[in-house]
Amino acid sequence: MNQKDALHASNLELWPIGNCQVSGLIDRYGALVWGCVPRVDGDPVFCALLNGDSREAGVWRFELEGQVSESQAYERNTATLVTRLEAADGSAAEIRDFCPRFELSGRMYRPVAFARIVRPVAGTPRIRVVLRPMTDYGVKIAETTSGTNHIRYLIGTQAMRLSTDAPIGYIHEARFFRLETDHHFFLGPDEPFFGNLRSELRRMDQLTTKYWKLWVRGLHIPLEWQEEVIRCAIALKLCQHEETGAIVAALTTSIPEAANSERNWDYRYCWIRDSYYTVQALNRLGALDVLEKYLGYLRNIVDGARGGQIQPLYSVMGEGELDETTAAHLAGYRGMGPVRRGNAAYKQVQYDCYGQIVLPTAQAFFDRRLLRMADDHDFAALEEVGDSAWAMHDQPDAGLWEFRTRKEVHTYSAVMCWAACDRLANVAGAIGKPDRKQFWTERAEVIRAKIEEEAWVENGEDGGHYGASFQSDYLDASLLQMVELRFLAPDNPRFQSTFAAIEKTLRRGEHMLRYAAEDDFGAPETAFNVCTFWLIEALHLVGRDDEARVLFGAMLSHRTKSGLLSEDLDYDSGELWGNFPQTYSLVGVINCAGLLSKPWSTVR
Repeated sequence: MNQKDALHASNLELWPIGNCQVSGLIDRYGALVWGCVPRVDGDPVFCALLNGDSREAGVWRFELEGQVSESQAYERNTATLVTRLEAADGSAAEIRDFCPRFELSGRMYRPVAFARIVRPVAGTPRIRVVLRPMTDYGVKIAETTSGTNHIRYLIGTQAMRLSTDAPIGYIHEARFFRLETDHHFFLGPDEPFFGNLRSELRRMDQLTTKYWKLWVRGLHIPLEWQEEVIRCAIALKLCQHEETGAIVAALTTSIPEAANSERNWDYRYCWIRDSYYTVQALNRLGALDVLEKYLGYLRNIVDGARGGQIQPLYSVMGEGELDETTAAHLAGYRGMGPVRRGNAAYKQVQYDCYGQIVLPTAQAFFDRRLLRMADDHDFAALEEVGDSAWAMHDQPDAGLWEFRTRKEVHTYSAVMCWAACDRLANVAGAIGKPDRKQFWTERAEVIRAKIEEEAWVENGEDGGHYGASFQSDYLDASLLQMVELRFLAPDNPRFQSTFAAIEKTLRRGEHMLRYAAEDDFGAPETAFNVCTFWLIEALHLVGRDDEARVLFGAMLSHRTKSGLLSEDLDYDSGELWGNFPQTYSLVGVINCAGLLSKPWSTVR
């Protein structure tokens, strides 16, 4: 593939950068092809990833004249990316990408800004800068004005300013020029850049590097697969909007789950379910900063609901209205539209969310490491969530897979409602409320009995299994979570026979479907990556560790070069599909590594 063709080829070989305020995705050639401002769910000023075959707009790239090869790597234990471009004559340039993040004046400095440093590393490289942000979801290229050392890009009603020591005229005209010294680029707020740009960006680079290395240093990681776990942990951290504590499901919108499937969804929002799994995984690594911020977000969600229905998702600012529209001016990933903005799933009822609020919040009553432990007021608010779980445990909902055209009483939702009541009983016991402990224990027992009666499907030939819902006997992979949620023990005969039925029905070689039945868009065409990790966990729990390790290795082999995974995978070709990076999938890597790794005691 020549350079021109390569620049037009969309794929998920992407490298996230960010600072928990803004984020960007860099492609394998060092081009910023996805990035939204002023936050993750904002206007994608860099939208080339979803602009079909066109890479001439919505992009920021450095082109090396005569380029023949490229290589990339993160600086160890950081979110700073280094891309090396090499030309046929032996010349080479290096691009250093990061979003500043460090403590300044007692606060975390995390501006709406992208920092890039380009330097010559061999020969006499000639480069050109192509910087063409767009506005209003690809409607037009941003208009510009410029000064001596900056360019202003008008984006909607706001503006961003590029401060640089590179020749402004060359950038305006996208003209090749000889790179004889380091050049520094800071695309951020429309305000003068104070201080010496060169020294300030290098200082920001050093402080940002130090921040990430110290954050990673505080993680409790398994002995095996350390680099894999660290990279997933950093990516999960980048999916948190630190201002509010919300955690988005992915950094992108509308990467289809399968080719031309129209299963194109906007995942730049905070799903209560996805966030629960994210904080659970990071908590196992000791990343309490993410948990504490997220618990603050949940408290605001619960306060806003005032005892009413909890939505399955919210914006990172806690907004509930997320009307779904399409961006007509963006062709989509590989031209496979539509590109969606917003997500109609906010209108759905998904009763598993009650358990996913109670479970992470319950830790705040027990964990003395937290800066703010939960109190009686928090328990009272949490009991209102439990009341909703009790009221809705046997009512139809859209389920965790968000069916748009049908409702059933989904077993996973009922189990999550049971978990809400069960954990409230545990909390009540811990804070000296024996009457409330008894109250929630009795409710949990009633829900358990209902699940055992309504969800169990008798099958004399195979021993029976739990159904995905009370109304049907079809299977879905979420039933494997009954052990993780402590509803069943791994040696429970009902779990054993359910696992056997799921493996027989949903397993596709080394991968797992979430369900095989047709849904609103027909039969699923790809495996759901987190479900494959649930399969690996189940294999471990039933004592099939050797097989679990083989499957885990296979899943790791499908990661991008950045060490990450999207939501879905073509189980025939191995190609990744779906939004990227997908928090669910990264959680799977972390959880399975922790389960399968040899203990640290083996090397001490």
